[in-house]
Amino acid sequence: MAQGHITRFLALARFISQRKPNIKITFVSTPLNIKRIQSALASGTTTHSNICLAELPFSSVEHGLPPNCENTDSLPPHLILTLLLASQTLKPSFDNLMTEIITAENRVPNCIIADTIFSWVHDIAKRVGTFHFAFTCGAYGSAMYGAICSNLPHRKDDGSNDLIEEFHVPNFPDTCRMHISQLSVHLRAATKESPLVKFVHKLMSVKLDGLLCNTIEEIDAVGLKVYRSSMEPRPVWAIGPLLPSYLLQGNKNNVSVVSHSRTGKEFGISPESCIEWLNHQKPASVLYISFGSESAISSKNMMELALGLEKSGKSFIWVLRPPSEFDAKSEFRSEWLPEGFVERMNESNKGLVIKKWAPQLEILSHNSTGGFLSHCGWNSVLESLSQGVPIIGWPMGAEQVFNAKMMEEEMGVSVQLANGNEGVVASEDVKRVVEQVIDSSKGDEMRKNAMAIAGKISAAMREDEDGHQKGSSVRSIDDFLATVTSQKAVV
Repeated sequence: MAQGHITRFLALARFISQRKPNIKITFVSTPLNIKRIQSALASGTTTHSNICLAELPFSSVEHGLPPNCENTDSLPPHLILTLLLASQTLKPSFDNLMTEIITAENRVPNCIIADTIFSWVHDIAKRVGTFHFAFTCGAYGSAMYGAICSNLPHRKDDGSNDLIEEFHVPNFPDTCRMHISQLSVHLRAATKESPLVKFVHKLMSVKLDGLLCNTIEEIDAVGLKVYRSSMEPRPVWAIGPLLPSYLLQGNKNNVSVVSHSRTGKEFGISPESCIEWLNHQKPASVLYISFGSESAISSKNMMELALGLEKSGKSFIWVLRPPSEFDAKSEFRSEWLPEGFVERMNESNKGLVIKKWAPQLEILSHNSTGGFLSHCGWNSVLESLSQGVPIIGWPMGAEQVFNAKMMEEEMGVSVQLANGNEGVVASEDVKRVVEQVIDSSKGDEMRKNAMAIAGKISAAMREDEDGHQKGSSVRSIDDFLATVTSQKAVV
């Protein structure tokens, strides 16, 4: 029940539909999320008549949430765990739905693919006699997040609960070490009794029939090895990146306007206007800034970020959402930014400030975009790296800090500016890092590394016309489909 998760599940449904048009796919979620998905499917360029939608009733107010809140993007950070816990109550309704489907079609579905959050799906899959597969994002970040929540390696085991400054991450190679400052504030403070830790423990105790990862074999080898070691002999398939095909063709500026069909959301600027503005900028000169669908920086950091951008003199597109202290649905307030900032950016044509939502795919695939200041959510990481765009990391939570670590230490495509809203980022640091990525030899090296990864991403999804030569991800999805259509699950 998070926008970034839903868009990737929809992309997975479309991918399966493309490979096996005769397979019926039932996409299940809560009413407001299904409404968004209906809008996204209706506005898509390809018809997928074999994708059906099913609603599970959900009342947010019954769980202490605001009315009509069925998605993390409409909640402040402190209520997200409440929504995740509340989503466990969907189990009886889903159980009934499975019974209805089996009765109506007189057969058991080939499998259930569920978000890793919904561990309770396993009981229902075993009851009806089908496979239960989980679908997750990047392997490195997800596996490291799970390892730290399960083992709390940053805490001394002498009962004192004291923190260890530098520690090894269990299940990972010895070289994968972390400093305590790299963890999010919430994870740093977590103990065995923390609700988050207990929740993750429960998720990881489920013996899945297999795991689908929205990642690429050639760039996520360490994380995939960790997952496969823990799940053996059950399969782990790397089937990413689940992105629109035009992003994977290496044709910058050959951009069709399709983002609306993916999100079901209204943009704060038309994609056409955004592309027109980018057309007037120099190649690789623009910094794109977005913290995803559910993250926000503090008002003090927003002010420093704006000051730093102006000091750098670099062009930018900034997707502006309310600061973390305000409701996500708040109207824009001028005091969030330096006085006259928006007007000066408009007059100089140096920056676009977009409220709420922007056509991210079109922006990242444009030749003028030279960097991405990101919260390091895996969807955004794949979208950026698929276009050879290096990243300035500002992780906000969950597995994002581990994605940032992987990109900086393993890939050489990122530099980290901050970690969540811990402290205040100085405008001079913003200026220094922006200049480093957009206009320095280090930025050029990061861009070169990112372009090499873009080539691997594109190759993973490539397939020749007769189907004989397939990239690693195409082979993986075909192997997955062969598994679920030719075997029967063990009850």
